[in-house]
Formats: sequence, C-alpha cells, structure tokens
Amino acid sequence: MIKITSLQNPHVKDVLKLTKHQERDARRVTVVEGLREVSRALENGVVPLEAYICPELATGDAVALVVRRLYEFEQHHQSLLFEVTPAVFAKLAYRDESDGVLVIVPYLQRTLEQLPLGAAPFLAVIEGVEKPGNFGAILRTADAVGLDGVIVCAGATDLHNPNVIRASLGTLFTVPVVEAPTLDAITWLRRHQIRIVAATPEAQQRYTSVDMTGPVAIVLGSEANGLGATWLAAADETVSIPMLGAADSLNLATSTALLLYEVIRQRDQA
Repeated sequence: MIKITSLQNPHVKDVLKLTKHQERDARRVTVVEGLREVSRALENGVVPLEAYICPELATGDAVALVVRRLYEFEQHHQSLLFEVTPAVFAKLAYRDESDGVLVIVPYLQRTLEQLPLGAAPFLAVIEGVEKPGNFGAILRTADAVGLDGVIVCAGATDLHNPNVIRASLGTLFTVPVVEAPTLDAITWLRRHQIRIVAATPEAQQRYTSVDMTGPVAIVLGSEANGLGATWLAAADETVSIPMLGAADSLNLATSTALLLYEVIRQRDQA
C-alpha cells in the first residue's frame, strides 16, 4: 500500500483528469465512489485498477468489509491500493459523503450477444438519453423490475460518467447495459423474437392496453426529440402515456418507470 499526503501527487492528478469525458474514453476507465456504489461494483465482479482509502473516513463494519476486499486485490497484485489523507480524499471525491472509499474501474464492455435473456426476455431500449441523472434513474428502475438488460442507442450521455454511477446507486453494475447502433439492436431483437413496444405521444392506444406478458422490449426516446423514425417503423406496437394537463410529456426516467412497471403488473396478473 502506498501512502499519499500531497495534493500534487501524480496519482491524484491522474484521478482528477478523469472528470473529463475525453480522458475517461482515452483510458477506458472511470471513477466510482461511495460505499454502496463500490460494494455493488465488487459484488458484480468488477476488479478495480486502483483504490483510494481514507482511514479517517472509512469507518464502520460495512466499509471495513469493502476495504478488506480491496486489500485482497492488492495482495493478489490485481489492484494498486493507496491510503490518503482527508485533504487528499476531499480533492479526489465528487461529493461530500463518500465513506472514504474511491476506486478506478475499467469500462464495462458487453455486446448484444452477451445479454443474459430469461425465458420471456424483458428489455428496455433508450434512444438519445441526454442527462446522466436521467439514465442513472432509469438504471435504478431497471434493477428494481429485474430487466434482462438495457440497450442504449444514439446515446448523448457518457454511460460511464461518475454522475450516472452515483444517480444509479451503483446499479450500473447490476443491470446488463449495452450500447448498440439502432439497426443492430432491431435486427437482434427480431432474431430473438422479442416484440418491440415503442412509446410515442402520437400513438392511439394507451400503454396499459397492450399485452406485454411475452418477450418484450420497451423503447423510449429523449424528451427533446422523442423516438426516431427507424424505431417507430420497426415497432410491433406503439403506445402513449395519457397527458391530461398542460404538459405534453413526462421526464424520460418517469415514463420509463411507468412502462416497465406496467409489464410487471401484467405479468403478475397473468
């Protein structure tokens, strides 16, 4: 274990560079901080490249278990482990309360063919998601309903943005996520006989009136632009969420939650 007391340490500077999307992409790594987020990463097989621990802040039994696991990675020469001062950790952390644990992890890399499909596959496809907080909230819902996976097409946000990880409460590591071109995703869904249910305000039928008990992919677009013509043309069904007030659309994460829980409701009744 290496101790760091200086804010000018090269390792500290390297971590700070990861605030930039371009740097994360170039190095194919991102930052995970906080007990819950780090725990979920470790529980799902992620091996950190580096770990930064502040003993003054990393207190309590739950944190101790995570720290012990990080020490094991170092002993097996899988990770570099650094002990840092409170001042150094405050410099590294994205937020005020991170439990004194921060790790650098490699990008998650998964293809469509690696998605683990159940007997009746249940997926969400998100096109053009823009805000890290929105996508993080979608992942929390995806985790809650037990999705087989989330496919992201034409995403405008960086899926490995630390703010996605924070907003998802670490469920980026529990939900299989794949980035894929739209046509590849459609072809893959067709090959696996998964019905495409696309949400659009122009649809004549409400989302509650369509049978979603079988293999299904719920497809939603960004708040600004909605779904593209390619998805709408490929859809087996198009559905809308009733809007009875002045607003013409809901937040993307809210719309996704409504549709995904409707699938759960229908399947429970069936």
